[in-house]
Amino acid sequence: MMADFDRLTGGRLLLLIGMLGLGYVDVLSNVSGHSITTPYSAGSLEGVTSSFTAWGTTFYLIGVALGVPLARIFSGRFGEYNVLTLGYLGYAIASLITVFSPTAYVYAPSRFVFGVFGGFLAVVSQSAALGELPDKQYKIGLGYWAALGILPYTLAVFLGGFWAEYFSWRWLFYANATIGVLVAAIVGAILYGRTYKRKIVRFDAVGFFLLSVTLIGVQMMLSTGNDFDWFGSVSLSVAMIVVLVAFPTFIIWEWGERHPILDVRLFARSSYAVGVACGFFGFLTIQGLMSLLSVQMQLLLGYSSSLAGHVYLVMMIAGLPLAGFMYEISKKLDVRLVISVMFMCSSVVLTWLGLFDKHASFDALVVPVVFLGLCVAALSAPTSTLATYGLSGVTYKRAAEEFLLSRLVGGAFGIAIQSVIYFRRTPWHQLNLSEYLGGRRYASLDTIATLTQQLQSLGMSESVARRQIARLIRQQAGILALNDAFLIGAFVCFLLGVFVWFARLKKDPGAYPAYAAAKPDVKAVAAEH
Repeated sequence: MMADFDRLTGGRLLLLIGMLGLGYVDVLSNVSGHSITTPYSAGSLEGVTSSFTAWGTTFYLIGVALGVPLARIFSGRFGEYNVLTLGYLGYAIASLITVFSPTAYVYAPSRFVFGVFGGFLAVVSQSAALGELPDKQYKIGLGYWAALGILPYTLAVFLGGFWAEYFSWRWLFYANATIGVLVAAIVGAILYGRTYKRKIVRFDAVGFFLLSVTLIGVQMMLSTGNDFDWFGSVSLSVAMIVVLVAFPTFIIWEWGERHPILDVRLFARSSYAVGVACGFFGFLTIQGLMSLLSVQMQLLLGYSSSLAGHVYLVMMIAGLPLAGFMYEISKKLDVRLVISVMFMCSSVVLTWLGLFDKHASFDALVVPVVFLGLCVAALSAPTSTLATYGLSGVTYKRAAEEFLLSRLVGGAFGIAIQSVIYFRRTPWHQLNLSEYLGGRRYASLDTIATLTQQLQSLGMSESVARRQIARLIRQQAGILALNDAFLIGAFVCFLLGVFVWFARLKKDPGAYPAYAAAKPDVKAVAAEH
């Protein structure tokens, strides 16, 4: 941490915060902003199905999660100035490597490496920006950064859809590279000559390796299971065996490690365990459903990518103002009550979306999406506050860091799991509709034959009429499968709204060290966005 006279002021301070905020938003925009381009990238990467190109988004999130603990290591050893300048240059290079990916098998690994850069840069960017602010402006900085946190779910989706439709989905990576070089150059110029005190930060290489193997293995099974017949595939069977060995080994190793990459002993605190669980499953549900909806609006409902992006843009109407106030709300009220209300409201909104069972129903999609924006804005701050409740100092920093890691992993798993639900439920509904409408369930009800005759009377041949009916059945089956995913998500949110009350809050004067002693813990606050 720099002394007061070393801090920037005036225009240089505003420029630094603006550029680091731009970099932060760009890093997180590579999730939702690229999810909406999935139909375009699928066609470009040798014409694979959309599930193949979704690997890139999920493995990017895993890379970001694994980059989070590296921020502490790199900042301590090399200083924030060097990490930001060289890190954003590496981020730009990784983006350019990704843009030339010819197949999904090259695209996913390159996106993973790209995500690792994004993970530690997001944390260090926020730490450096907030560290320049004087104490009296620190809460304003928190509100500003919280508001930035909603942009990747709203503005980024709109921009991604617009670029994919009118230019090319690969241009998004050129934009990433341009922003990376721009941020590196300006931050390097502003902070040139800034010195730092080198710290010896222990790195748990074994724990990091075991954690990486576990997360990559689980993500590989979830992301590719639908495409490769799950454990009928030799590679996925091997991945399962590796995970079953690596995960318990990781827990045992971390339990006895003096400087663990993930402090599993924190789970002995009920507030931390419940906060992490709520953050993990909350983002698993919300992030997964938002990604699924952005893709299926195009593939299933006929939206263009830019029109689908407009739907997400309206989330800013409610989400952007609320995000900046959630920390104060969480601090002044019982945080369990805030989380419970938030999850119950999320359950209602997801149920609302889950009852849209006709194609025409989605013409009114904007209204519930506005309320969904409120849920997204209110999700992060309360759950992170609960996870770090009663902690201070180094323990607070580690808890906040690990909360962020678990939240990102939950988002990656959620994108894959929601796709699995949709993939599994669609053929079930298709068979059910065919049997119901085709007279197999009730002999007196054979609407397919009647509808075929009506279409033939309009000039269609029998084969064309049957193909048209089959297309309508497949579309309706997809809508019902999408409804199932939303209704399951609503049930999960309802359970989380009840589960949060199992957390016990220990009264402690240092319960909110991020506010009472903000400066020593500034690096940890990145976990709360």
